[in-house]
Amino acid sequence: MTLSTILCPLDFSAASSGLVAYAAALAVATGAELRLLHVCEPQETPVGEPSAARPASCAQRLQDLRAVAEQAGTKRVQTGIVQGEAAAEIVAEASRQRADLIVIGAHGCTGITRFLMGSTAEIVLRTAACATLLVRAPLQPETTEKPS
Repeated sequence: MTLSTILCPLDFSAASSGLVAYAAALAVATGAELRLLHVCEPQETPVGEPSAARPASCAQRLQDLRAVAEQAGTKRVQTGIVQGEAAAEIVAEASRQRADLIVIGAHGCTGITRFLMGSTAEIVLRTAACATLLVRAPLQPETTEKPS
């Protein structure tokens, strides 16, 4: 299989840098373009907080993650920010960009949290027309010390 475009949606969680490094390694190995995407979901803005602050912050975070991809050796990296419901926008962007692969983080929510909030990664996996690779967030590093 030849990959020309890899879409990597990001939520700016602690696992985002690792996810970008993983997607970048795939892009380097296949010569594919890497597209980093953040979806700003609609939410209430607290009284007194400027609503314009969030997109500017998102743009900076996305540029920081672009640097991670470039340091990994990715030659072609594009970034984008869209607004809407995350899963739907990720699938739509994959279609617009003719992505061959979506590399998305799976946070491992289970039980009532998953029931109440749903799983963006699961919805993308079920509805995207292209292949989707779920990358599990790394587990906490094990310590070499034994409990006393």
